[in-house]
Amino acid sequence: MFLNLPSRADCLRTLRKAGCGRDVVRHCVVVSSLAVRIASLFVKRGICVDVGLVEVGGLLHDVGRSSTHGIGHGVVGGEIVRELGLPEAVARVVERHVGAGLTAEEAAGFGLPCRDFVPVTLEEKIVCYADKLVAGGHVIGFDEAFKKFVEDVDVGSPAIGMLRELHDEIIRVVDEGLRGI
Repeated sequence: MFLNLPSRADCLRTLRKAGCGRDVVRHCVVVSSLAVRIASLFVKRGICVDVGLVEVGGLLHDVGRSSTHGIGHGVVGGEIVRELGLPEAVARVVERHVGAGLTAEEAAGFGLPCRDFVPVTLEEKIVCYADKLVAGGHVIGFDEAFKKFVEDVDVGSPAIGMLRELHDEIIRVVDEGLRGI
């Protein structure tokens, strides 16, 4: 599934042209770098990951913040990516990074299209996970990220369990390579 993807420079131009501020661009660069690091650890263990898709998805995951900083920025970003003619796989990474993914029921409750925005592919999961480990422009540990996440979502939200499951799935494979994060 190795796609014809834009370059890193093209992605950065896209973010700026869309109207993303410096802090959003910096955040996207850090998320992309961490996501590529995680993806590379999967590849080293013989697991097929499209590292290019991870890089581009990480760079563009918050392009929707050019229009909104609300929970709908993933959906808006997916629309922007599609309008640019980028591969559908990039649009899905962008749409599915919000929270730990949104079920159709949660999405509808937020006024978003009633469909699942839960990361499915390994590339989608890696970008979603890396995004949770980056606060602003700095990488933080999972415990700190999880605590912050729990404070930001509704009590009893399925997102809490979904983030824990996402962490466990990724750590099972790449634990040693992420020590110190």
